[in-house]
Order: sequence, then structure tokens, then C-alpha cells
Amino acid sequence: LQDIIPQPLLDQYLSMTDPARAQTVDTEIAKHCAYSLPGVALTLGRQNWHCLKDTYETLASDVQWKVRRTLAFSIHELAVILGDQLTAADLVPIFNGFLKDLDEVRIGVLKHLYDFLKLLHADKRREYLYQLQEFVVTDNSRNWRFRYELAEQLILILELYNPNDVYDYLRHIALTLCSDKVSEVRWISFKLVSFSILQKFYANSANALGLNFINELVVRFRHCSKWVGRQAFAFICQVGIFFLC
Repeated sequence: LQDIIPQPLLDQYLSMTDPARAQTVDTEIAKHCAYSLPGVALTLGRQNWHCLKDTYETLASDVQWKVRRTLAFSIHELAVILGDQLTAADLVPIFNGFLKDLDEVRIGVLKHLYDFLKLLHADKRREYLYQLQEFVVTDNSRNWRFRYELAEQLILILELYNPNDVYDYLRHIALTLCSDKVSEVRWISFKLVSFSILQKFYANSANALGLNFINELVVRFRHCSKWVGRQAFAFICQVGIFFLC
């Protein structure tokens, strides 16, 4: 029970997940319910999250990908409303499910990946280092905007991890994106490796890691047998100089 929203009105909202209403009222009523849920949660406050928890879990497992996609795009906003404890207990499992969903759903998580991860405790956040690699693979290889978004998010995510984690996990993803078939993805990835990652190493006095990374760039691109690799090295240097200036 709660005394913020008139109970009949809240009951009407919660009933929007009833499959019978999708057949008699509106076929997209569950999507509308998912779209409004962060606003309802904000109105009720985190102390009344128990009123919405079951409804949220029902929407998160809806057979319509558009409903799950709507939740994926707003899960970071709901995490701010609920706070770290409720997020870890109730949202993280759903977030993990979205990570393995269709690309149409995963893109919602990916676009706000930094916003969600920064709300988690460091130990929980570190668990996702192993899963970031999965974003490189998509259902449709021609979906290059997915990989472009990944590179943009990695630029932000770097601040959440220490230099050793960046070197052990994120550097592999960055180097893979630098060899992408689509030039737009390669360009944003050049910024990622030549400015963001190197800056991360040297700003944290991880000079040895920075030097190792530079040597790897030289071996992988400067001495590449294909001209596109050597061209990539020139662009990496160009982007790095541009941002440093």
C-alpha cells in the first residue's frame, strides 16, 4: 500500500501488462506502460518500489522486443531513482538479460552503458569487463552503428577502471575496432586508442603500460603487411597529435 498515487489509478496502470488488454484496448499498451514506468517510479519514490517490481519484471520478459527495448533505454534512469542497493538487487539481473537480447534491445543498454555502470559499486562494475567484448559481435555484421556506439561508450567508460584493467581487457576491444571494415568506426576508434587510452595510462603514471601499448600499435599497424593497416597507423598518429594540441 502507498498513499502517493490514488490506489485505483495505480491499479489501472499496473493492469496495463495484462495480455487481455492488449487484445481489447491497444496492442502496444505494454510498451506504453514500459515507457511511463520511470516516471511512475519517480513519483512513488524508492520506498514504494515494491509496488512496481513485479510489473517491471513482467515487462522485462515481455515477448515483444519493443517493450524490452523501451526498458533497456531507460534502465539507467531507473537506477538513479532506486539507488545502488535496489539497483544491484533488482535491476542488475534484468540488465544482464538485456545484454544477451536482440541487437534492437542491446543497443538501448549500450547507448547508456557508462551511465549505468558508474552507478554500480566497483566490484560489481568490474564483473562487466569480461562481457564488454560481446558487444563487438552483432546479429547483423552490417550494423556498424552498434560498433560505433561501443567505441564512443568506451571513451567514457575508461574513467571507471584502473590502467591495468584497461590494458588487460579494454585495449583488445579498441584494437579490434581500429581494424573495422567501416571507416566511421575506425575513426572513432583511433580517437579511443591514440588519445583516451594513452592518456589514461600516462595520467595515472602507468608509463610501462603506455609504452607497451605504443609498441603494440607499431607492430600491429605500422608494420602491417596491408596498406590499410599502415594507413591506420598514420591516422592514429594524426588523431593523437590533434587532440594533444
